[in-house]
Amino acid sequence: MENLTKNKIQKLIESNAVMVFMKGTKLMPQCGFSNNVVQILNSLGVEFNTFDVLSDFEIREGIKEFSDWPTIPQVYLKGEFLGGSDILIEMYNSGTLKEKIEIELAS
Repeated sequence: MENLTKNKIQKLIESNAVMVFMKGTKLMPQCGFSNNVVQILNSLGVEFNTFDVLSDFEIREGIKEFSDWPTIPQVYLKGEFLGGSDILIEMYNSGTLKEKIEIELAS
């Protein structure tokens, strides 16, 4: 991955408390997995920002290397990689996602 791409990803993650790299936008997700993440975060009342990886091939491929995670969407909370759709669904169902987000955003 080029430094320019890595720096752009890093800046997006650092400048947004909750950052989602996804296909589409939070208003118009372009895949079911991205939609799952948007619905979960919306149901928790969490403010979050998104980056549409379909709009930038370098970011789309670079984020996978950056996180060492092969799939999209990818969710970051206060700079920490949380996971993708399946992990967020598990955390949401167990109640740990709401708790983690509340703690992180309060600090």
